[in-house]
Amino acid sequence: MLHFELVTPERLVRSEEVHMVVVPGSEGDFGVLEGHAPVMSTIRDGNIELYKAGATTPELIRVEGGFAEVNERGLTVLAERAE
Repeated sequence: MLHFELVTPERLVRSEEVHMVVVPGSEGDFGVLEGHAPVMSTIRDGNIELYKAGATTPELIRVEGGFAEVNERGLTVLAERAE
């Protein structure tokens, strides 16, 4: 499982274990699974797609601007806004 955190300047929005996350990167959408190579990217306004284990349809979280970082601990998205 992949550890995912979504943070805004105001609060920690989400912290959980998921199967996969699709991030709206500024260079295009990218999917992150457990064991993904380390990467850092700016994100554009759009939807983060959260796939939980066994789910076929994603949960969508609207974000505006920010950064995404993948490292050995998982994926952290620092968004300017999240709904």
